[in-house]
Amino acid sequence: MKKIYLYKGFERFWHWTQAFLIFFLMLTGFEIHGSYHLIGYENAVRWHDDAGWALLILMVFASFWHMTTGEWKQYIPTAKNLRAQMEYYLTGIFRNAPHPTGKRILSKLNPIQRLVYFALTIIVIPVMIISGFMYLYFNYPLQGLALDSLQPIALIHTIGAYILITFVIIHLYLITTGHTIWSNLVAMITGWETMEEEEAEIAVEGVIESTTKHYVKTLNGDKKKKDKKKKTEE
Repeated sequence: MKKIYLYKGFERFWHWTQAFLIFFLMLTGFEIHGSYHLIGYENAVRWHDDAGWALLILMVFASFWHMTTGEWKQYIPTAKNLRAQMEYYLTGIFRNAPHPTGKRILSKLNPIQRLVYFALTIIVIPVMIISGFMYLYFNYPLQGLALDSLQPIALIHTIGAYILITFVIIHLYLITTGHTIWSNLVAMITGWETMEEEEAEIAVEGVIESTTKHYVKTLNGDKKKKDKKKKTEE
């Protein structure tokens, strides 16, 4: 077994901060919607607005990081292995079938993940931001924005929220489908993902040889075995 440094520091910071903000927006948003009473309507409105601005600022920094590092390329949809990945999620995963697309340092997302994240980035998130701003400035004279009714905006914003909830539920389930129930979660916390020898070799494909040591390290158990084998040969 080997550990591969798959998720960079900013990548993990962006992921967990974004996750917290989305959960917080859901919590405050559904209180504004009247689904329950927890922190009070006025607090929910104020904190929801603040969290929305924080998410927008985070997205600006994340977009800059993805563009300057080339990580944006991982989100471009591809039809390669798309059918195989779909069959894996529908039936293969329940038969312990091998994963059709392994993770790579330069390509972490499988074809379905690429499609989903691309749709979220290009459609769902922008719609949520635009409808959120329309909520914020509803019937305000600022920038000349005035509307006759809030209902269409509320409907669009709520539908977007339910789409995000569906994504989060599926995402949380798929987190448990790694080598162990916690391995994917640990990888996103530490940056290091445990892989079989063959998987590790595939993961570092395309990475410049001089940087391989930065991404790969041998587990203690394997190191002891190699040391023992070396002593035996001597």
